[in-house]
Amino acid sequence: MDFRSLQLFQHLAQSLHFGKTANALFVSPSTLSRAIQRLEEECGAELFIRDNRKVKLTLAGEKMLAFSQEVLSNWNSLKADLDMLNPTLTGEIKLYCSVTASQSHLPTILNVFRDKHPQVEVQLTTGDPWLSVSKVANKEVDVAIAIFAPDMPKDIKFQPIDTIPLLLISPKDSQITTLEQVDWRDHKVVLPEGGPSKRIVHHWFSEMGIRPKVYGTVGGNEAIVSMVGLGCGLGIVPQVVLDNSMASRRVNRIRINNIEPYQLGLCCLKSRQSETLIEEFFNQPEFQ
Repeated sequence: MDFRSLQLFQHLAQSLHFGKTANALFVSPSTLSRAIQRLEEECGAELFIRDNRKVKLTLAGEKMLAFSQEVLSNWNSLKADLDMLNPTLTGEIKLYCSVTASQSHLPTILNVFRDKHPQVEVQLTTGDPWLSVSKVANKEVDVAIAIFAPDMPKDIKFQPIDTIPLLLISPKDSQITTLEQVDWRDHKVVLPEGGPSKRIVHHWFSEMGIRPKVYGTVGGNEAIVSMVGLGCGLGIVPQVVLDNSMASRRVNRIRINNIEPYQLGLCCLKSRQSETLIEEFFNQPEFQ
């Protein structure tokens, strides 16, 4: 159990709406759902009653709410006291991540960091996720959100923060909603032109003995979602991209049980990991 989980639980207990809490606390609905499930497993009790229309606190949930309010109140008081004893950290830290990561994971990370170090200036650059590791290696940025790859340079420190499943998507009007419905001889596929997705997707097709009919290759998973939504073919993309894409309502999501997921994490140069600002950025409670 950690303070972030209690914060998510407390807000949800008051809003009784997963979407509102996810938006208010800058997490994806799936991240919120997993946090509540972990909390329920640790408590050994169901905290919410969920159905398609409403969310309601159970008796155990009401007791947990009282507990979380007391714990978070004491924690905030302690932080305020400790802040008065510790010198204020100042300086600048440069970050890099994809547009999707800036919506799905970075808000929570930055909120915690800025709350602890309000005097540190954060400079954010977004772009192609393929470039995350090279940006760090070339010292263009201090820290990046990256996707783990087997050939990641040995001088890069990688700290996992989330596991992202990959899903098959089909156009909404195609009526394809399961993997078994796909005839790979008839359906074209939009493939990634590079990056971690290219390695994983090509490896999956090879393992399955499938030679896909290629409609085209594009840069970026967001572009794949858009093209599939326009009826150009099928595609395989990370779930987090769908969770944050306006085009996701135009596609069907299809689970693939035997495809390698993304390992998303923070990275920096190992030679710089002990620098104060970088060390503080990595040493956040939810990463421990």
